Amino acid sequence: MPVLNLVLVEPRIHANAGNIARTCAVTGARLHMVRPFGFDLDDKHLKRAGLDYWHLLDISYYDSIAEFFEKNPGGDYYFFTTKAGRVYSDVAYRDNVYLFFGREDAGLPEDLLRRHYENCVRLPMIGEARSLNLSNTVAVAAYEVLRQWNFPKLQNFGRLADSITES
Repeated sequence: MPVLNLVLVEPRIHANAGNIARTCAVTGARLHMVRPFGFDLDDKHLKRAGLDYWHLLDISYYDSIAEFFEKNPGGDYYFFTTKAGRVYSDVAYRDNVYLFFGREDAGLPEDLLRRHYENCVRLPMIGEARSLNLSNTVAVAAYEVLRQWNFPKLQNFGRLADSITES
């Protein structure tokens, strides 16, 4: 079973982090969070955004990006940034992929992007727009990877409630 890792580097907004945690919980993706954060991990708004899915999370915390790379060597890394020239959907994602996302107000650090520019990707947007909301970007990226993998272990069907009948 392939492994999807989502990496938040210095997230600032509790609601985004909570929504991303919820995305991880419903997809089985691993969540990695690199400090410093712009919120407290005990924040009630963070917990509310993740609803009651926190027990489903596989989450790790790091004090720096250097610590993250030290503890996660050999992954297939992709860096989401508005500064990339390559579109995220043009990548063939393999097992043990790590998708990196930066601060809502500043994105990923420029030195990190320079070191890994060949693996920088972007979501297409109109030119006047600065960027898509972080939690929305993460969801789009995660589901592209999972789509390419044919949605492993995810339920891809649903049903109407028993009280609803067809006409």
